[in-house]
Amino acid sequence: MSRSAMAVAAALALALPCIANAQELRLLEQSHSFIVHTPSGPVTITRSKTACGSDKGYLQPLVPLAGVRPVTEIEVLHALNDPSTMVIDMRDEDAPLDATIPNSYHIAYNEIEDRLDEVGCKRTTGKRWDCTRASKVIAFCYGPMCLQSPAGIQRMVRMGFPVRNISYYRGGMMDWEALGLTTVTGNRPTKK
Repeated sequence: MSRSAMAVAAALALALPCIANAQELRLLEQSHSFIVHTPSGPVTITRSKTACGSDKGYLQPLVPLAGVRPVTEIEVLHALNDPSTMVIDMRDEDAPLDATIPNSYHIAYNEIEDRLDEVGCKRTTGKRWDCTRASKVIAFCYGPMCLQSPAGIQRMVRMGFPVRNISYYRGGMMDWEALGLTTVTGNRPTKK
């Protein structure tokens, strides 16, 4: 077998696990399909479950809340060594034990309202927080279809966290792992 034939065979072997099955999934919040009007006629875009993707959620906007700054892997990499920024894995309680971004913190999206002290806020009266000295935060979860970090970001802002201090890594673990970037198991760094 020639080198080019071996390369094609290797590429196909890597791609096969990601081939979609017949299960149709939500594409957007309210629909399972999107029609594109092409010169050749309408084309319906759908989403199917793959071995490489999640069957939950739907496409999330690049900016989940006005004022939140979207970031790429490059900004995440630099933030991992920045003492004024916390990269936060907002997936539910057990997920980061399998694999997460090195030096990221784990604060589940459904716990963030009670744990804002970990990102530099101080509890005031009632359920409000004083976040005038809050850290910068980069929030992430499973990836472009995941609702968890967008929900966590909205909860933070609702509790008084300044939106200007929040960045969103929409690619999350799906993109991080697809790019072959290093992950760690059971990562729980101490508070900065």
